[in-house]
Formats: sequence, structure tokens, C-alpha cells
Amino acid sequence: MDLLSSPSGVAGAYQPGRGEGYMSSAQLSHFRELLSTWKRELMEEVDRTMLHMKDEAANFPDPNDRATQESEFGLELRTRDRERKLLRKIDAALQRIDDGSYGYCAETGDEIGLRRLEARPVATLCVEAQERRELAERQYRDRDDQYR
Repeated sequence: MDLLSSPSGVAGAYQPGRGEGYMSSAQLSHFRELLSTWKRELMEEVDRTMLHMKDEAANFPDPNDRATQESEFGLELRTRDRERKLLRKIDAALQRIDDGSYGYCAETGDEIGLRRLEARPVATLCVEAQERRELAERQYRDRDDQYR
């Protein structure tokens, strides 16, 4: 399972009870468990990578073998860097659970929605705000390309 896309340790999507309000204590507890599990899995993967890199580090006499190892280590380090950034987002999401802002769009204040949070528990924007941001980024990037 790709730890960068979602946690694997929490089974099943949250099913709200009849008449249950948005971001109830049960929902917050579910997402806290989901995020904590994801964080723990990522930390375990970081530890495994560091042990692997220490164990596999060798000074190969053949330049091709050295290049292959350096390429593999570079890929692993880039992945760990992405995971490090994701860990910061997970910590921020856990902080939002603590301060009561989890599940609400940082731009509009609207509900992000349970389905979106299940798919991306670290989401800070509702779908509409995320689409607006992505559209603006594409337009800016396209405009920038004209001048190169």
C-alpha cells in the first residue's frame, strides 16, 4: 500500500449515525485514529528506510554498481522527503482536531465533507475551493509558459 496516498491500518469508512451532526466527537475520534495510524505507519517506514540504507551502503568498485546504488538511494530519499512533508500535514490535521477547526474549509469555512476527508484526511479545502485553487495555478502556469 502506498503510504503517501492513504493510511492502511484503519478499516472502513466512517458511517455517521442517524441525526449525527457534522464533526461529532465520534467522527473526530475516527479521524484522530486514522491520522495517528497513518503517522505511525509513515514513521515505521522511515525507520525501515534508514536501516536499509545503512545496511546496503557499500563502496562498490564498479562505477555502474555505485551509480545504481546512488540512484536507488536518491529515489528513497525523495520519497522520504515527501513523507516528511506529509507528516507535517498530519500533525497540522491533528492540531485542527484539537482546536475544533478540522473538517472545515480554510478558505470558505464550509464543511469539507466526510467522503473527502476519508479520501484525503489532511485536506484543508472543500472540493470547490480546491478546484478554484488548481484552476488558478494552471492559468498562472500557462501564462508563465508564454514568456519562456
